[in-house]
Amino acid sequence: MRGWRDSDLDRLCGPAAATAAFAVRPDAVLRMFYTESRRREVGPLCALMARSRRPYREVTAEELVRIAGTEHHGGVVAIAVPRTIPEIGVGPFPAALLTAPVLPLLDGIGNPHNLGAIARSAAFFGCTGMLLSGDPRQAGLSDAAYRIAEGGLEHLEVWRLPDPAVGLRALAPKFTTVAAVAAGGMPPEALPRGKPFVLALGNEEIGLPGLTAAACTHRVTLPGSGKVESLNVAVAAAVLLHAMSA
Repeated sequence: MRGWRDSDLDRLCGPAAATAAFAVRPDAVLRMFYTESRRREVGPLCALMARSRRPYREVTAEELVRIAGTEHHGGVVAIAVPRTIPEIGVGPFPAALLTAPVLPLLDGIGNPHNLGAIARSAAFFGCTGMLLSGDPRQAGLSDAAYRIAEGGLEHLEVWRLPDPAVGLRALAPKFTTVAAVAAGGMPPEALPRGKPFVLALGNEEIGLPGLTAAACTHRVTLPGSGKVESLNVAVAAAVLLHAMSA
């Protein structure tokens, strides 16, 4: 493992997550395990592992639960070198960040399942990057996030924005900065066009931190029936990403 502890390595569960890792960062995949039911599906991945002389093995479903650390392994687990999350401040900004039609900023979203679901939607709608705040509650890149993202995280550059309020003001000349709020914002179709968006998303229980919301030039709210107060943050993110990237 050349210095990597087993507990530090990423466990990419499911055929979509494993296949995306091979497509984007094949040299990072160190080992692969799969069940008999996935043998034909992972054949091309096994060939890649064989060419690079890296171990892969067919195992029982019970063994795969132990390897994956979850019953929700999808029949395939790729063990990979963990990605680093570089920190950005007030510039210069990476090209992938600047070319995104919508750039999601997650601030205080602690549930890795929500992070993974947002990443999946972001990749689906053509986003190229995602920002994670320095809030200690903010989830990072975990096994659960990769599994729920279904390969989406592999197609996003991910950066840490330690102070979102400062970072948003630095991004404002190149982006329209938008805070997603449960009430009081404009509908997405009313947002001004002409520049790409930064979409700030907060904890679904308490919303965005006040300083982050105040640093955005606009607020957006999805109009609903009023029968429920709000949507799950991952669902709201998907609807907003669709509306704002159109």
